[in-house]
Amino acid sequence: QVDLVESGGGLVQPGGSLSLSCAASGSIFSINAMGWYRQAPGKERELVATITKGGSTNYAESVKGRFTISRDTAKNTVYLQMNSLKPEDTAVYYCAAGSWRAVVLGSEGNYWGQGTQVTVSS
Repeated sequence: QVDLVESGGGLVQPGGSLSLSCAASGSIFSINAMGWYRQAPGKERELVATITKGGSTNYAESVKGRFTISRDTAKNTVYLQMNSLKPEDTAVYYCAAGSWRAVVLGSEGNYWGQGTQVTVSS
């Protein structure tokens, strides 16, 4: 069993920045990858970014050049630095952890954080 605790989120103006963090605890030996999903009302869940235990990263095309995912392996914590935020980035952001395949697919075996609201509005 893995617990993921998210922090960050909030209200920011377009063009602004925000950072999120997610700390994992429990059976962390089972975690080989972590990432961030987001979901807006009426929209499909979208995989935003992933990072493996080895440090390889991937990003959705919509956030490339604006968002950066990083991790502190010793603390089992993943971060998401969001810059140049746009109104379309508004969503609930969820931390994810598990095997690489489980994280990428959001399938059974993936663990989820509680979600944190990010609102980009003037």
